[in-house]
Amino acid sequence: RLGALMGTRVIHVMTHDSIGVGEDGPTHQPVEHVGSLRMIPNLNVYRPADAVEAAECWKLALSTKTTPSVMALSRQKTAAVRNNGAENLSAKGAYEVSAASAAAKVSIFASGTEVALAVAAQKALEADGIPTRVVSTPCWELFDRQSAKYQAEVIGKAPVRIGVEAPLGFGWQRFIGEDGIFIGMKGFGASAPAERLYAEFGITAEAVVAAAKARLG
Repeated sequence: RLGALMGTRVIHVMTHDSIGVGEDGPTHQPVEHVGSLRMIPNLNVYRPADAVEAAECWKLALSTKTTPSVMALSRQKTAAVRNNGAENLSAKGAYEVSAASAAAKVSIFASGTEVALAVAAQKALEADGIPTRVVSTPCWELFDRQSAKYQAEVIGKAPVRIGVEAPLGFGWQRFIGEDGIFIGMKGFGASAPAERLYAEFGITAEAVVAAAKARLG
């Protein structure tokens, strides 16, 4: 907060960004921290999906002269969602990482390790004939600075919008609207391996698929 107030380029590297901490339990699981940090003015909060996004976000943090940054990184392994870093897509704050096969009926928005989960849900929905797109949202603050036209293009017009993030759902209305679906935490976590916690709290590709199909009827 002081760095943001003073306009200094400080880069905070934070790990253990969700219930993925696992056996450390709810006292160590920062379900509310990402949302709290996003509320601080003049602070860029980066939650990258994979190594490519992490490198992009690090470059952006280094190039920002009067704004501190937070790198919210996971402890657990995650699948890669990007194999091309020629253009720094994270600079826009949010972007379509995987397009739908046709006019999208479902848009899934996610950050961090949940982007890979969103892509898995997309594949399942597409296999059932439901055109689905995935949007990665590594930095909300940068997305807020984009043009209204770009923001509208990224959010899209799919009738079903789903936000997926392991922390709490505060602020996700900017992407999914007031009637959107949020898949994530609604309280504190528990002590168990990360895979079991995600399953117990319903943060899975299967849960996203079921929610999308239920909303589509």
